[in-house]
Amino acid sequence: MPSSGSVVLAEDGVLLREGLAGLLTRFGFEVVAAVGDAEALESAVAAYRPDLVVTDIRMPPGFTDEGLRAAVRLRQADPTLAVVALSQYVEQSYAAELLDSAGGQRVGYLLKDRIVDIEDFIGSLRQVLDGGTVVDPQVVRQLLRRNSDPLARLSTRELEVLGLIAQGHSNAAITRLLVVSEATVGKHVGNIFAKLDLPPTEDSHRRVLAVLAYLRTIDR
Repeated sequence: MPSSGSVVLAEDGVLLREGLAGLLTRFGFEVVAAVGDAEALESAVAAYRPDLVVTDIRMPPGFTDEGLRAAVRLRQADPTLAVVALSQYVEQSYAAELLDSAGGQRVGYLLKDRIVDIEDFIGSLRQVLDGGTVVDPQVVRQLLRRNSDPLARLSTRELEVLGLIAQGHSNAAITRLLVVSEATVGKHVGNIFAKLDLPPTEDSHRRVLAVLAYLRTIDR
């Protein structure tokens, strides 16, 4: 079978990574590298200059959105690089940025649990390689809902921090509860203020506004 293009595959689960590599090879793709973390993904792309990247979202070390953020950086460096993100969930903070990159061409975002036909999956990869865009409808729905739900912009950790703020905890207390540094908590709080579009003013006032946004959303 003639090659469908060279691929760098990124997936932290070794069984799934090997299974995907075998599947892609069977359908004519040349898997030039199969890696298990975002740093190795970026290094492999620099080394092999593949036609296509297929990457998981959650990878070491944090298992949050490392793969997606790496994909965004790769597209910023080379807008012609075809990228398909595979995930079990929608990471809204960077999904829109990935799908908006390079005019939305040669990019895809698919949910693992909703892939039920192998040939459809392979067809989606080829469609992206040919310049198309492939996005799971559930991803589209969640991104549209983001516009009406300000908390949808926050990461899982930021939501956790905001929930603790709503309970009246100070940054120092949150540091102890989450077993992280106070600088890390401060960064999360700053991200919360920015993503909720809260105006730059006294932090204590912004904490109140952030809590109000949180309470309005959970009361729906």
